[in-house]
Amino acid sequence: MSSREPATGRPPTTDAPSRGWSWAEAALPAALVALGVFTIIEAGKIVVPGSSNTVGPQAFPYAVGFLLVGTGAAVLVGISRGIHGRAEEGEDVDITLGTDWITVAKLTGSFFALVVLVDRIGWLLASALFFAGAAWSLGARPWWRPIAIGLVLGLVTQVVFTYWLSVYLPPGPFEGVPFLDG
Repeated sequence: MSSREPATGRPPTTDAPSRGWSWAEAALPAALVALGVFTIIEAGKIVVPGSSNTVGPQAFPYAVGFLLVGTGAAVLVGISRGIHGRAEEGEDVDITLGTDWITVAKLTGSFFALVVLVDRIGWLLASALFFAGAAWSLGARPWWRPIAIGLVLGLVTQVVFTYWLSVYLPPGPFEGVPFLDG
């Protein structure tokens, strides 16, 4: 049997369509439409040289803006037709426990260290420290594995950005190394 109702072709919902318009449920798609309109308007302000005969810098923002508007509008139409999301039945989280502020502080500290250190020690090392700190905060063990993975991820992103995208990330102490510094 299909997961769709045979008569309407719509996915089944746990709530009856008579639930009515839900402003709380419509807030996110309305925000998507507004963000899409803003993106389209701002993309039109990008200055493109008159001699440009290829896809210019406006193409990607226009595409993102139209996709945001289309997605948000489709969800709003669905809500207005009575198609509502299913209520969460719960997760494997104990809701009686409070926020683990120590973990939040560790994650925030890891991100802050990335922001402060990226210009000083370079992208490769700063991103490795960020990844290792975030993984450690979330319970990764043994200690050396997130450092090794962070170094590999930092190296891959540095090389991809440098050679494929021509975006130069700070090399730090690796300045002059051909595949890290461009």
